[in-house]
Amino acid sequence: MVNVTDLYEVYLQHPNVQTDTRKLKQDDLFFALKGPNFNANAFARQALDAGAAYAVIDDPAYAIEGKTLLVDDVLTALQQLARHHRQQFNIPFIAITGSNGKTTTKELIHAVLSSTFKTYTTEGNLNNHIGVPLTILKIRQDAEMAVIEMGANHLREIASYCEVALPNYGLITNCGKAHLEGFGGEEGVRKGKGELYDHLRAHDGAAFIMWDYPYLRDMSKGIKNVYTYGTADAEITGRAVNGSQFLSVEFTNGFHGNIQTSLVGDYNLPNVLAAVAIGKYFKVEEEKIKASIESYTPNNSRSQLMQKNSNKIILDAYNANPSSMKAAIDNFAKAEGHEKILALGAMAELGADSLKEHSGIIKEIDKHQWKDVLLVGGDFLKVDHTYRKFNSPDEAGTWLQNIKPHNAFFLIKGSRSMQMEKLLDYL
Repeated sequence: MVNVTDLYEVYLQHPNVQTDTRKLKQDDLFFALKGPNFNANAFARQALDAGAAYAVIDDPAYAIEGKTLLVDDVLTALQQLARHHRQQFNIPFIAITGSNGKTTTKELIHAVLSSTFKTYTTEGNLNNHIGVPLTILKIRQDAEMAVIEMGANHLREIASYCEVALPNYGLITNCGKAHLEGFGGEEGVRKGKGELYDHLRAHDGAAFIMWDYPYLRDMSKGIKNVYTYGTADAEITGRAVNGSQFLSVEFTNGFHGNIQTSLVGDYNLPNVLAAVAIGKYFKVEEEKIKASIESYTPNNSRSQLMQKNSNKIILDAYNANPSSMKAAIDNFAKAEGHEKILALGAMAELGADSLKEHSGIIKEIDKHQWKDVLLVGGDFLKVDHTYRKFNSPDEAGTWLQNIKPHNAFFLIKGSRSMQMEKLLDYL
């Protein structure tokens, strides 16, 4: 069996780690991670033929002399290797978790820190038990900062990521109604996300805290080093300024001037304040903080404002939970524009609360006047409402194609599994 020290020596010679044979490049180090429906050890030969320097396996039946490295468990070996690599650095490792906004916050923080430091961060949403170690193993010796996103849908998950990433700084964006099925309710969400605070508390780390949220104040008690941001009574304070389609932030403490973003929605205010707070904490010049945030453009279906023919669209179809859905509806209702059409896909992973939470979204919709409302799939089909129901985005898209909306303003949002961005093909 190969131990982590020996494996690390191999990694130093072949630092590009891959778990997918389709993405392999010459001299990569391949980890044969098992899935629920396949034994990746069987792909070791294919990986080597594709140019991998070595394949890390946990089944001796697939050993190839001089080319495979046998470990007890491939996933555990990957995580242990990442932890060992992390221990070679004496730099800030900033962990970010939360129910909503963590990827946008991570991207903004990365933009700000990259203006001054060599900064590595999570690519896309590689924020799970495989993505976190892969992110760490992409960090090179020139690193001055690391920003690690952590997603979770059950208890002890964030704690396990902290054991690999060993963050010395952390930020919880918020604790909302996300992954209720796995966490067992809102209290479970707070306990699960709070595992990041538990780690920082136990290891004398520092936390950046959204001071507007009393529950985060309470959860962070006992952490000696805190730096606060919010709309009042914090070290960095600011407010959203009305009058633009995009979020504009006016600062009232700790930062001079305004920041005009390309982010749609006041619900992005905490994300911007967090990035400013971290920039100020690490002494990034204010001009660089401002320029970094103002030049950031969202993508990947997150709060994107786009034009399709005569129609204007807010595409926020990367994910959805009751908290983010209500915020998006409220923001859309306040936005300037006429002929507003809501196109909402069902929310996933809500467990026993799902029908109640979908009914709650109906009540939120009822508060405002709309040109039309399209509700797609899942429990939107099971709760009582008077709005249009569709089984799938394609079915809703066909209806849109027939009515040919002109000069309409759309909010398209739903859980990732709903693939609501498909509606774009029909506009």
